[in-house]
Amino acid sequence: MERGKLKKKHKGIYSGGGDREGREKNINMAQPEKHYKVFFLAVIALLVAICVAEIPSCHPHHKAAVVKMDEASLTVNNELDAEMVVSWLSDHCYQCVYQPLGVVPAGPGPGLPSSVDFTVGTQHGITLQLNSSPVSLELCTVHYHFWEHGNYSLWVKNLNDSSVVNCSMITDAETVNSYLLKCLSVLKAIMVAFLLFTGLAILSAIGATVMGLDAVKNLMFRLGNSMETERLINSDLGFPCRTVETATDTILPTPATPSRRLRSLDTFRGLSLVIMVFVNYGGGRYWFFRHESWNGLTVADLVFPWFVFIMGTSISLSVSSALRCGLSRFSLFTKAVWRSVQLFLIGLLIINPNYCQGPLSWDSLRIPGVLQRLAFSYLVVVSLDLCVAWNSLDNLPVDAWWYSAREFLLYWPAWLCVVVLETVWLCLTFLLPVPDCPSGYLGPGGIGDMGQYPNCTGGAAGYVDRWLLGVNHIYQTPSSRVIYKSHLPFDPEGVLGSINSVLMAFLGLQAGKILLHYKDQHSSIMARFLIWSLVLGIISAVLTKCSLNEGFIPINKNLWSLSYVTTLACFALLLLVLIYYTVDVKRWWSGAPFYYPGMNSILVYVGHEVLEEYFPFRWRMADSQSHAEHLTQNLLATSCWVLISFLLYRKNIFWKI
Repeated sequence: MERGKLKKKHKGIYSGGGDREGREKNINMAQPEKHYKVFFLAVIALLVAICVAEIPSCHPHHKAAVVKMDEASLTVNNELDAEMVVSWLSDHCYQCVYQPLGVVPAGPGPGLPSSVDFTVGTQHGITLQLNSSPVSLELCTVHYHFWEHGNYSLWVKNLNDSSVVNCSMITDAETVNSYLLKCLSVLKAIMVAFLLFTGLAILSAIGATVMGLDAVKNLMFRLGNSMETERLINSDLGFPCRTVETATDTILPTPATPSRRLRSLDTFRGLSLVIMVFVNYGGGRYWFFRHESWNGLTVADLVFPWFVFIMGTSISLSVSSALRCGLSRFSLFTKAVWRSVQLFLIGLLIINPNYCQGPLSWDSLRIPGVLQRLAFSYLVVVSLDLCVAWNSLDNLPVDAWWYSAREFLLYWPAWLCVVVLETVWLCLTFLLPVPDCPSGYLGPGGIGDMGQYPNCTGGAAGYVDRWLLGVNHIYQTPSSRVIYKSHLPFDPEGVLGSINSVLMAFLGLQAGKILLHYKDQHSSIMARFLIWSLVLGIISAVLTKCSLNEGFIPINKNLWSLSYVTTLACFALLLLVLIYYTVDVKRWWSGAPFYYPGMNSILVYVGHEVLEEYFPFRWRMADSQSHAEHLTQNLLATSCWVLISFLLYRKNIFWKI
């Protein structure tokens, strides 16, 4: 909320893991080796459709004040003989205190109102509270959900009884005049973002059908060099394995089909990455494409945990493949350590952008970050898997009591370690004494909790980061500032949250164990994915009491709370079932276009962060306060990275560390 200017009488204050194969010799499934023309035509056609779809409907209404994106103009008219204070409270702010909006002077005379213009937010509903200034007596409260760029008037007057105050809201001009159309507008923004890549997937499937023709397959086989591609993308760990898999090396004694790369894992990874790039570029500046201010979920809160989850799945398959190739566990561990160090250092560079402006300053160097958390989670989960992974799974006794749950019970020591880590997180979160804060505090601080704990943002999680890393070395502008007006720095990739990111990656590792133990048994794989999803969903329901703010442990991305991890793992398994069924089982979809960025995930992520401010990923807009222009720019920028990953795939260029 920003205050307007005072008028005279009328104005006022205001991976795929395992044995990676680039191109399979027998192209039974529809491989996305399309011609360039098909891909470029698809991109051009869909971009034209987006530009047409996002032309906003214009209603030439007069605005009482110039408002920006996600704002509306409100004029408060006071006919009372005393000045009044206007305060506001967002519906999205849980247990918050009212915030002052401004003061409206008393009317100059009977029937002559004093008017003040204010700017109000439109992302969420707002409750306005009007109090008389001398005695701070509440006159009335008005709840309303304003619409962007609308003009509204609030009239405050006495009725026949001078002691009764009447407050009435009038819509002077509204860009969209019904809540149904408002919902449709929101859905339109989401659908446009989704249809861009869905359209590419459809066109990719058509091209893949052409590639399935015998003549085309023979031609591509002659042109392709599958061994070179396999060398480049053999595994996420970078462990080359050139041995030919024999019957004794397989997961099952007599596999029905040759070992092949699971495209669904790269598709899942690519889908998560594409959404991550889109929301990082701004997501059209829509609130549901931004991170939630505190408790709850938006689209932006889904993708990072999914990326961590699929990383764990890839670890399981990669370690199993490397062990079958005869590599020692110690060599695998040293490679994992080196890769984690590289990820951590790259992460430090891309989240401290003054590397382009001179030497990095230690005084303000942010230490936690996305790649840093990936590095930590990766190293811990690889270490756990190397301790319990089996070199071969074909000699397990089928009559053992634990055989039906072998994908879980065989790895109980690793699960025990994860339980210990979660116990540490629970103890630190709920028992660690935090100065001037209640034990187990999980709130945002600021004006939340009726303003009782303004310096307690994140509770123990924030305290540990500030004590261990220093106030200047963590994220300075957390999302809680938007709604809850918190002023303390808080890092969503902090130390305590990294423990739960290990759990997320380990749940992905468990999905990989299911793929290993039930290789090519599609029904068993999907059934177990669904069972795990159901169990995790039940755990989430218990932890949250099926509520947003009233649970034992609310869903919170900033804290990476336990319920956040179980909920997102539940969603990840459901999505993986869907992609696995359509891509690897039925082969209705090749995974394009998400498959390509999934094969080059590190390059796409680092590239989109480093080149964010450069053309064609960003340019000067004609109207920077237009959602339509921001959405078009962000979709084009994201599409550029999909196109880049496709071209790199065609050239067999993959960045592996």
